Amino acid sequence: MWCTVAPACRPDLNKPWAIAMWDFSWLERRWPGAGYEDWDRILGELVERGYDAVRIDPYPHLLAAAPDRAWTLLPCWNQQDWGSPALTRVAVREPLLEFLRGCRSRGVRVALSSWFRQDKDDVRMQIRTPQDHAVIWVETLRILEQGGLLDDNLFYVDLCNEFPLREWAPFLPSGADGNVLRRASAPGTAWMREAIAAVRDRYPGLALCFSITSEYDTLLQQDVSFMDLLEPHLWMTHFSDFYGRVGYRYERFATTGYENLVANGERIYRGDPEHWSRSLQEGIRRIAAWSEHVGKPLVTTECWGVVDYKDWPLLDWGWVRELCEVGVDTALSTRRWMAMATSNFCGPQFVGMWRDIAWHRRLTDRIHRGHAPMEAAEQGA
Repeated sequence: MWCTVAPACRPDLNKPWAIAMWDFSWLERRWPGAGYEDWDRILGELVERGYDAVRIDPYPHLLAAAPDRAWTLLPCWNQQDWGSPALTRVAVREPLLEFLRGCRSRGVRVALSSWFRQDKDDVRMQIRTPQDHAVIWVETLRILEQGGLLDDNLFYVDLCNEFPLREWAPFLPSGADGNVLRRASAPGTAWMREAIAAVRDRYPGLALCFSITSEYDTLLQQDVSFMDLLEPHLWMTHFSDFYGRVGYRYERFATTGYENLVANGERIYRGDPEHWSRSLQEGIRRIAAWSEHVGKPLVTTECWGVVDYKDWPLLDWGWVRELCEVGVDTALSTRRWMAMATSNFCGPQFVGMWRDIAWHRRLTDRIHRGHAPMEAAEQGA
């Protein structure tokens, strides 16, 4: 049997869902050629590729502050193709309602999360307590409820992307040692628990969580009893020294990292693909064991090979797809995932990845059937 969340999370969970991450790109990348300028077309393409769920940022802090204001957003990078690489301006409420209506008309469930994008006034820094954190989500959900888009539209709510990373949650207080709160610490746990409790008090029927991509060394010490599901983001690079050997250091505003990917990425992978695949498989099994230990189902929307990639001179998508297929098959073999992505590049701005319809369809069909090819299942046993 597939690991499932409580019935309050309304989607049919008799089989895994294929979910894509459209983050804040769904709203910010709407200039000609950016990928999201025609929602009707790209939602049709999403369904054509076999996806039946999507995870987006509804900018809850901006909605709660002034839902109809045009906000000026600062770029968090110019080297990645998620969101805007330069100053941009967005309004949120009406576009969000329009987008969710488009999803509902196609039977696409929507998971909500937030990267807490920085606007020029930095209103995200007004979040000072778990109660503040909850209030902005309650207001966001109230707006969706008023628009008739709550009950039959939402999949789950992730209250903060990759909590407690400073880059997405700079409003968090420092821990007793002066460093950022840790999930396994009493203050970090209290923040998550109290924020979820306050949202659940107003919207008890929704599945709630805080996604994770760090602190994998303390999984068994983390209290996740108050979450309805676990959303780990995991890549081969988490469980190996691949990026160290490549020379990729998550450069945000410099091309050095991608230059090193060109010089070293595929070459190092092709030198021993079995080694890098095993690193990924071992990491996935570690996460599956955590899920089983705490009795919570898994959703993963950001995965499986490398964290960052894009259409760029001398970069090929072939080896990235290979690793992603290994990830999907290994995760399926554990039977712990109720929803998974094929990668974090399953969006129209990644043209080289998006245009391979057959690849997406092959993997999403596999996800919906709920099993991997026999050889992958045997490896994951």
